[in-house]
Amino acid sequence: MSQQLQVQHDMKKISVDKVVINIGVGKSGEPIEKAKKALLELTGQQPAVRGAKKTVRDFGIHKGEPIGVVVTLRRDPAIEFLKRVIAAKKNVLKSSSFDNYGNISLGIHEHIDIPGTKYNPEIGIFGMDVNIVLSRPGYRIARKSRKSAKIGKAHRINKDDAVAFFRQEYGVEVE
Repeated sequence: MSQQLQVQHDMKKISVDKVVINIGVGKSGEPIEKAKKALLELTGQQPAVRGAKKTVRDFGIHKGEPIGVVVTLRRDPAIEFLKRVIAAKKNVLKSSSFDNYGNISLGIHEHIDIPGTKYNPEIGIFGMDVNIVLSRPGYRIARKSRKSAKIGKAHRINKDDAVAFFRQEYGVEVE
């Protein structure tokens, strides 16, 4: 009987805060432009170019040289893209993809695996990293600049909460 009456408090409801998609190309020039086109086609949003954090001689990379592109999706576009990514992963996520703070990180080997994407020979095929950040109402207090505060342990999202959210909302199997 207690299971039937169990209603979730409004402040405990979990939602998708943002989805960050990253393509690390490793070199500047034409591959960066192709990766930008691929992300623009996938998300409908203009990607930002990211530079190298430090010089790596062995790879021929200099500090500040563009080596990757990234897009951050929020609200409805984030949820729609997330549904497509989960379908590309065949509704199965690894337990190791979840961290202890309500974040999920997964990789897509080929962007053409995502439903609704067709192969374009001008662009080629790119793999990508997809990072999903979950939040609850009240998380703003940690981000605001004036009178910021810590989020209490009882209110934080842990791994079990994130797994339960994905099972319930998206029908995902976690192995």
